[in-house]
Amino acid sequence: MAADLTTVVPDQHTTGPGHRPHPAASPGAFAGRDESAFARACDPRVFDWLDHVKAAAGCSHPIRLAGEVATIDRATGRLLTSVSTADLPDGEIYKPCGNRRHAVCPSCARTYQRDAYQLLRAGLAGGKGIPATVAGHPAVFPTFTAPSFGTVHTRVVKRHTCGNRRRCDCRAEPCHPRRASDPTARPCEHGQPTVCWARHEENDARLGQPLCLDCYDHHGQVVWNHAAPELWRRTTIAITRHLRARARALGLPWVEQVTASGRVRRVPPVKPSFGKVAEMQRRAVVHYHGIIRLDGVDADPDAIVPPPDALTVDDLIAAVQHAAATVAFTTRPHPAQPEGWRITWGDPDKGIDVRPISADGEVTDSRAAGYLAKYATKSTEATGHVSRRLDGEVIDLYANEHGTHAERLVDACWTLGQPRDWQQLRRWAHMLGFGGHFLTKSRRYSVTFRILRDARVIWRRTETGHEYPEQPDDDTTLIVGLLTYAGSGWRTTGDALLANTAAAMARERHEAARDELLAAA
Repeated sequence: MAADLTTVVPDQHTTGPGHRPHPAASPGAFAGRDESAFARACDPRVFDWLDHVKAAAGCSHPIRLAGEVATIDRATGRLLTSVSTADLPDGEIYKPCGNRRHAVCPSCARTYQRDAYQLLRAGLAGGKGIPATVAGHPAVFPTFTAPSFGTVHTRVVKRHTCGNRRRCDCRAEPCHPRRASDPTARPCEHGQPTVCWARHEENDARLGQPLCLDCYDHHGQVVWNHAAPELWRRTTIAITRHLRARARALGLPWVEQVTASGRVRRVPPVKPSFGKVAEMQRRAVVHYHGIIRLDGVDADPDAIVPPPDALTVDDLIAAVQHAAATVAFTTRPHPAQPEGWRITWGDPDKGIDVRPISADGEVTDSRAAGYLAKYATKSTEATGHVSRRLDGEVIDLYANEHGTHAERLVDACWTLGQPRDWQQLRRWAHMLGFGGHFLTKSRRYSVTFRILRDARVIWRRTETGHEYPEQPDDDTTLIVGLLTYAGSGWRTTGDALLANTAAAMARERHEAARDELLAAA
């Protein structure tokens, strides 16, 4: 299949405040939704337009590109064909925005979530270029949580009687009960109660909110959020070292590998592979859900082989628990905290949960991959704070040292980020201090998003037709796109209505067909 080389050139065809609409825009660009939808539906080429925007039909804010797409012979450099977007409907190409956040674009987030599921599951069950033998490797599903920065409203169900945890309606325990004789039941120094007898519902707005905003350590929480990626990196190193020490204690022989320069090196016989997703809790602090798979080491550095039989899933669990309990570091000094902040995981009895992954156990490969993929499309929505990157012009709209929980966290980021060495806190104030990736993996764990997306492009061109007409299908050709940015978003609200409706209907048909296949199986 031909490869792509797309060049996006900045152009004057931008849209937004102070800019004129694209000259090719339809006369109804500023009409109402119903009028513009009716005008588009009455267009004789409406079905050609729907087919043209099919790839981005469900996107909330597609990217529009204009220019030419040329096909060149790799060997000779001869121009084979050239297609101008001026000959296509609307004179533009519609591309999905690709945003992973469900609150921003549900359609693109759904695609990202499904890609994340395939990526994570391939590391446990094989496929997509990963050998099927990984299904027999020891693997665990750990959850790492943050320490406490103050008492918050929680919902705890000790005994579940529901059949579906996603729609749990079981009766929760009292939030923070205390006996009247308990000294800790007295109001705090700010006069706020330290007890809560409420049995919170799942949608209770108080969940995650501190019992006393003034007692809560907002500064410590945003610093912990900012340092969480480094804490995870050190944890993976500690797990690897613990497993190597275990292999050495068992007397397992090390493996000899030949480097690219021809030198022979001896390496440990075991190597863990990681995949993790960061989830923002309601109290506005991140915690990590991970998948850790135990691999062996072969003379071929790129081969994925089972670990030695002497190392089991119990050794992997012990390594994770040891790392969670021992890994800690202190941040650099800050004028507000000269000794720095101590960064650790939460209470080992509460802050770490490690479950083995097995084909017939409580946590299967599909369940673990689905759980992580679900949180890969979420951001800070659970905290009640949603914003883009903040600057000095808009920070007063979101930060308030005497405001809500989220406003105090944003203010803490902005206040602590004033020194030069801590300016990254201001950069990530809209993420409440967290600046890491929400989904990461080690190189050996699985395939990449790029491979999955390239496979989707190839499938779309070979199974459903190429988006450019009369396109040669030859491995010796190179597709070069000289495209300029024409704008973002749908031209009219009517176009958005028609495109999103068509995409929703296609999704419903797809879901119905999949349900029938599953029922038949």
